[in-house]
Amino acid sequence: MKNCIKILFLFIGVSAFSQSPWTQNKGKFYTQVSFTTISDYDALFGDPDYKIPGKLTDNTIQFYGEYGLSDKTSLIINVPFKLIAFNGFVNPLTNCANCSEDLNTSALGNIEIGVKHNFYKKNWVLSGQLSLEANTGTFDSDSGIRTGYDAFTFTPLFLAGRSFGKTYIQSFIGFNLRTNDYSSNFKAGGEVGHKIVKRIWLVGFIDIVKSFENGNIVLPIENAFTGLYVNDQEYGAYGFKGIGEITETFGVTVSYASAFFGNNVAKQSALNIGLYHKF
Repeated sequence: MKNCIKILFLFIGVSAFSQSPWTQNKGKFYTQVSFTTISDYDALFGDPDYKIPGKLTDNTIQFYGEYGLSDKTSLIINVPFKLIAFNGFVNPLTNCANCSEDLNTSALGNIEIGVKHNFYKKNWVLSGQLSLEANTGTFDSDSGIRTGYDAFTFTPLFLAGRSFGKTYIQSFIGFNLRTNDYSSNFKAGGEVGHKIVKRIWLVGFIDIVKSFENGNIVLPIENAFTGLYVNDQEYGAYGFKGIGEITETFGVTVSYASAFFGNNVAKQSALNIGLYHKF
């Protein structure tokens, strides 16, 4: 059980926020730097699916940290830096089919901070998490590239998990509550992990986000060129993660994710690789 809990911390940072119910011990610090890419796509999920005027590559370099304020409460922070390329972009407003250009934007995404608290820890581990995502993204009006939501996001989550020796399960349920007339959304998901060989874990996961469609923000028309951080985004994602422990405090994470449904999100898989260190 103890070793499984230790491994669970390695999954933090593969996504924007880990949904693990386990917290850090008091005074312990976990850090991870990761790189995520959704490369060279020109189609978005919709009703019907639709094309964008060029090919996007959405890259993210991300720093994640978690610090144990006590044995039951952890402070968490996530800082994404976006590197977005829009190649072969043809502005639909110019009526110039041969006027393509390559555009690039590098800027902060939405910085997120939060607190996770464990309130039950026997066979099952039950925790709550509350995070705030700041409006720290940017928008380029020429290309329509946006690096984060033009809003603040409050995310309450209920987290549950249990270990069974070399196998564990965990799940989450909660909401993204956004300001600035963006729609809020429901989110839920879970994962199952198993230690396949010494120092290597394989994990399967599912993640679902459904919009409440309760917001009516009017974004610049240029934002529709890319579909980045527009309103009513939703998806059902599935994928796999791998964890390799190089030492007791240092290792590598790899994940692959795709979607079985979506709205206003890329019809392209995402690949992530990260390095972690525990103090």
